[in-house]
Amino acid sequence: QVQLVESGGGLVQAGGSLKLSCVASGSIFSVNFMRWYRQAPGKERELVAVIISDGQSNYADPVKGRFTISRDNARNKVYLQMNSLKPEDTGVYYCNAVLRMDRLSPPRNFWGQGTQVTVSL
Repeated sequence: QVQLVESGGGLVQAGGSLKLSCVASGSIFSVNFMRWYRQAPGKERELVAVIISDGQSNYADPVKGRFTISRDNARNKVYLQMNSLKPEDTGVYYCNAVLRMDRLSPPRNFWGQGTQVTVSL
């Protein structure tokens, strides 16, 4: 099977920074792309950033210019550097990967368990 494990969440004051990490482990043949989502209390889960295998990335409008997604393909890791944090960035951040478990299998979607990010005033 495949596991995604996030780390790096915590409590930070507005204007501060945090760096989230996620590592994918298990039976992995190739990773198509990796994403970060977040879910604020009472709201739906939303896409924050995505990065594909060649390093191209895209961001949700609320985080553009403040967040940076990066990837270590050799270690199946993805990072999210979050700067100039705002209270509205508070939520549970989830790592997501679309990957193949072997050469013949179609791409599948996997999720981490989430890590809490809280930004205080």
